[in-house]
Amino acid sequence: MKAIATRDGAIEIVDLAPPERLPGRVLVRVEYSAVSPGTEMSFVRSRPAEPVVLGYSAVGIVEEVCDGVAGRSVGERVACYGAPYARHAELLSMPANLTAPVPAGVDPREAAFGGLGAIAVHALRTAGLAFGESAVVVGLGILGNLIAQIGAAAAFRIAGVDVAPERADALGRLGVPHAYASAEALEARLADAVGPNGADAVFVCAAGPGGALIDRAMSWLRDRGKIVVVGDVTTEFSRSLMFAKEAQVLISRAGGPGRYDPSYERDNRDYPIGYVRWTEGRNLAEYIRLLAEGRIRVAPLLAGDVPLARAADAYAADRSAAAIGTLIRYPYADEADREAARTASCAPGGGKAVPSE
Repeated sequence: MKAIATRDGAIEIVDLAPPERLPGRVLVRVEYSAVSPGTEMSFVRSRPAEPVVLGYSAVGIVEEVCDGVAGRSVGERVACYGAPYARHAELLSMPANLTAPVPAGVDPREAAFGGLGAIAVHALRTAGLAFGESAVVVGLGILGNLIAQIGAAAAFRIAGVDVAPERADALGRLGVPHAYASAEALEARLADAVGPNGADAVFVCAAGPGGALIDRAMSWLRDRGKIVVVGDVTTEFSRSLMFAKEAQVLISRAGGPGRYDPSYERDNRDYPIGYVRWTEGRNLAEYIRLLAEGRIRVAPLLAGDVPLARAADAYAADRSAAAIGTLIRYPYADEADREAARTASCAPGGGKAVPSE
C-alpha cells in the first residue's frame, strides 16, 4: 500500500506492507487524511535520514472488524486519530479506542480533522473553563480556529488573534466576532471581548520562540488566570509577570487521557468512564458530534484536497497563511464518489430530467 513519508527534508510516496490484523483493531480503507502543519512540518524540517511516515488524523470505511471489538461494523465510516496507527496511508489498522463513528450527513472531509478536533477539545478541558468564562486564542491556524469555534459553541467568551489577517477574517466569518490581526487590535478591544477583568485563559497555538508571546499574554489574563500551551513554542517567560498574577502555565498534551499509553492505544483497553470521563477517544467522538449538530464548521477553512500521488503539493500549500486546512485524497474516496453518483442516477427520479409530454 502507498503512504506519505518524509526523508532528508523532502516528501515522498513509499510502499508499505499491509497492516496487521490484530485483536481489538478495525481495518480502515482511508478516504481522506488531514495535514497537520505544525507537527508534520517539524518532522520535515528535522530532515530524517530514513523515511518517517507522516500523519495522525484520517477518515475512512471499516473493511474488517477483528476479534475483541464491539460497537464497530463493516461498511461504517469512522474518524481515526493517533500515530502510529492513524497516518497518511491507504489502509490503517486502528485500535477501536482511537476511532469514532461518523454519522450520515457529516462531510468526511471535515471528519478527517478528527485528530485535530480531539486536540482542540482536550486543550479546552485542560483550561478547566466554566460557563461564563473567557479565553483568548493566539494563532488561528486549523487548531486555533477549532479551539475558538468549540469554545464559542460551549458559550465561552472567545477572542482570537493571528498576525495573518486572512486567518482572523476566517474565524470572524465562522461566527466569532472578536477576531483580530494584531495584538494591538486585540488589546484595544480586550474588555469588550473577554470582560473587564481579563481573560480566564489564553491558548497559545503558535509555533517558534514563545517567551515574548507568553509574557504579553500574561497582560491579557485576569488574576490567577491560565496560559495553556498547545502549539510548539518555547516556554521561557518572566517569573515576575507570572508571580504578579499567580498565573498558571499549563501544557495540553495531544487529544487527552490515553494518548501515548500502550495499554489504551496499542492494546485497546479503555479506561472506565467513572474514573476517566474524557479519554482521547471520547474527545474524538465529541468533535464528530459537534460537526453532526452543525455547531462547528471546517469546510470553509479547507484549501482543497490533494491526490495522494501529488502529496508534496499539500505541504507546499500549507506554508501559505491562506491555506488553513489541507487534505490528502485517496483513490478510495474517488471510488466512493463514483459509486454514490451511480446509485443516485439509478434511484427513482435520478439521472437526467425527462421532458413532459
